[in-house]
Amino acid sequence: MEGAYRFQRCLVGGTFDRFHAGHRLLLDAAQRQAAHLEIHITSDRMADSKAANIQSFETRREHLLQWIERHAPRRGTVFELNDVQGPAPQHPLADCIVATPETRGQCEHINTLRHANNLPSLHIIEVDHLADHCGGIISSSQIRNGKIDTEGHPWVTSSMSANILLMHPGLDRELKTPMGTLFEGPEDAPDVAMYAALEDRSLSQDMLIAVGDVTVRTMLEMDIIPDIALIDGQTKRTPLSESEQVDPSSFSCHLDANNPPGQLTPSLLEALEKAVDEEESCLIYVDGEEDLAPLYAHLLAPIGSIVVYGQPGKGVVVQLTTLATKGRCRRLLELFEVE
Repeated sequence: MEGAYRFQRCLVGGTFDRFHAGHRLLLDAAQRQAAHLEIHITSDRMADSKAANIQSFETRREHLLQWIERHAPRRGTVFELNDVQGPAPQHPLADCIVATPETRGQCEHINTLRHANNLPSLHIIEVDHLADHCGGIISSSQIRNGKIDTEGHPWVTSSMSANILLMHPGLDRELKTPMGTLFEGPEDAPDVAMYAALEDRSLSQDMLIAVGDVTVRTMLEMDIIPDIALIDGQTKRTPLSESEQVDPSSFSCHLDANNPPGQLTPSLLEALEKAVDEEESCLIYVDGEEDLAPLYAHLLAPIGSIVVYGQPGKGVVVQLTTLATKGRCRRLLELFEVE
């Protein structure tokens, strides 16, 4: 079997966060040409110094082991990578290495080091990036930033940007089922549930999105300014008195959106898109209702964002933006009717 391959042992290195179609393309190129794949995954220490919200080493390793089991059984091994070059400069058995256009120079440097160690050069298999459906490339950073899924599809579709979506009555029960964790507390003291909800959250690193006047006002009273706040001047569809309204002066950016009850509009989507890209805290005043806004907020927000909203009579719901959360929101929105 080994004689059927051009090379005997191919080295592959990377972080492999949010295992995606581009990763598969890279690994497929290696396994087609080499009898054995030696995959080196950056350690948690290296990954954490690279970016926030990267999956743990064990999670990334498990995804790669699953790929090996399906596509290169008994031909792949996985190791932890603790420095940029790994074993490549001294590896006596390796005869090729996989590179992307931006890592080719690093591979050429490895070959220089191999020459100094009296080892032959590694053949460099260069694999171009895989294009996404937004005109860019599929990358872990784009996925973490919340722009695309692991196949390169945008979370926000052109239909959402162009049309008003009407909630189907059959979705009412599912939409009232929290996607996150409910923290219970008395309705007349919303700070009790809010303290519990945010106690262990890393609010300095992750984007915090607050939905609802009571939720936003409670955070402000706790000296917490959410990155994005959505209010409509009501609670339980009853207008708030002037003393109960949110003080907008805490926010640097102010946006308006029109979004009638039971709908999701391009106006709301556009306001949220601007707010997500805004570096300062942003208040969105919704003329209508913001109850369905978390569906769009999750689609637009980076992985690891925290969406908080009130559950009348029960407490506060905290939802973490994950690929699974985004997937559920997209599935629900596909069931909405286009006006």
